[in-house]
Amino acid sequence: MSTRILAIDTATEACSVALYDQGETLAHFELCAREHTQRILPLVQQTLAEAGLSLKQLDALAFGRGPGSFTGVRIGIGIAQGLSLGAELPLLPVSTLLTMAQGAYRQTGAEQVLAAIDARMGEVYWGEFTRNTQGVWSGENTETVIKPEQLLARTVERNGRFATVGTGWEAYPHLLGESPAADLFDGKMLLPQAEDMLLLALQLWENGIRVNPEDAEPTYLRNEVTWKKLPGR
Repeated sequence: MSTRILAIDTATEACSVALYDQGETLAHFELCAREHTQRILPLVQQTLAEAGLSLKQLDALAFGRGPGSFTGVRIGIGIAQGLSLGAELPLLPVSTLLTMAQGAYRQTGAEQVLAAIDARMGEVYWGEFTRNTQGVWSGENTETVIKPEQLLARTVERNGRFATVGTGWEAYPHLLGESPAADLFDGKMLLPQAEDMLLLALQLWENGIRVNPEDAEPTYLRNEVTWKKLPGR
């Protein structure tokens, strides 16, 4: 099956774009804190130009749905909605935390991952993920925003080797030393990268999970009631 999916992510300090083109991939990643709006569309254009494709030749567009920076997540979803509306493409929402778990698997072969993004205000965005033999991840139901000290109790029952990914471990290094989890190691994935969204997006596509641009919503985890879309928006 010839499938083409473009993935974009601006949920953290990074900007990244990746293309899945019938089994081949192209990817671009930049650190561009506070420059997402200036960099993301040129990266999209560069990636498509390198592949010799237009937006209308794609099957779908994947976006990092969060959690992450409020501003970054909003920019990403806004750009994704604009591009998909113009080219009449369905959207595939991919978890930022799960994207990093997939990145840890790509980098280290990790099949159990603890993801933590620094959420500021003394909290982290947290997720616990496990990959099965078919390459499918579980654990999106564990995503939450939580104080680091509460995580210590949460990892007591964890057994086996777990890769750690995300800026939360760097922001709260005592977590590594105090965690009772059996065996933690570096998953080599500090920030999400769009290339790791591609396989996850392809799984959504093949399972018929997609949303229309007007129905795409971010995942903030914090203050969800406050950040819900206004009526008619």
